[in-house]
Amino acid sequence: MGGLFSESMDRLHAAGLEAVSGAWLTPETVCDILFTGDLETARSALRDLEGQIDIAVQPVADRRKMLLVSDMDSTMITVECIDELADYAGIKAQIAEVTERAMQGELDFTEALRARVALLAGLDETVIETCLADRVRMMPGADTLVGTMRGWGAHCLLVSGGFTRFADPVAARIGFADAKANVLEIAHGKLSGNVVGDIVDADAKKAALLIEQSRLGLSSAQTLAVGDGANDIPMIAAAGFGVAYHAKPKAEQAAHFSVRHSDLTALLYAQGVAQTEWIAIEN
Repeated sequence: MGGLFSESMDRLHAAGLEAVSGAWLTPETVCDILFTGDLETARSALRDLEGQIDIAVQPVADRRKMLLVSDMDSTMITVECIDELADYAGIKAQIAEVTERAMQGELDFTEALRARVALLAGLDETVIETCLADRVRMMPGADTLVGTMRGWGAHCLLVSGGFTRFADPVAARIGFADAKANVLEIAHGKLSGNVVGDIVDADAKKAALLIEQSRLGLSSAQTLAVGDGANDIPMIAAAGFGVAYHAKPKAEQAAHFSVRHSDLTALLYAQGVAQTEWIAIEN
């Protein structure tokens, strides 16, 4: 890692930027480099190193954010819940293909969601709890990210194109203040194949970010959004610091920072938080 640190400093200097100082947030693992000059010039100078390390280039001002809005599936948890539910119905491959295309931005999200949920009609309601217990695992670093940000007073909101029956317990488990997601209709103990109310889509995710930002009296620069799919793009683009987490290419293109190699604690390092300052520890 020391060699990459030196190469980063050299690349910044070669691009005409003055690297003022460098400090390790975690020895030989994560380094903070302060420099003066244009951010886009710095991003271009360091881009070739992104195949080896995660690189966040950002202003120093408002670095520690006061609002975190996050996607759930494949961001705060390791699975896509609808795909796992489909496995219990014996149609995972069929539904997972549609999920992937929707996340890539190839399909309309709302239409794709309604079509997939319709295929789950008749599935016993108890499968939801079974799936939650057996399949849903927290993404490494999730507890630490949310716990540490809450420690300095940040508001944390989980916004999912998935379902409340998963989002509510996941939010509680990780420490989010609230969650917003879609409601599965249950009739006579079974999934009806319908979603109740308006769909939480890309526009709804962006709106949730802006509503919370306004409610808290924050500037855009004080907000952070993270997600992995096409339906996260408006939210990522609207945040002061938009993060694509092990994301689809279109989401990466919209983000200020793409996490490709690390876990969710990369979002703490990007905010200048050394490991010694983390509050929550994974359990």
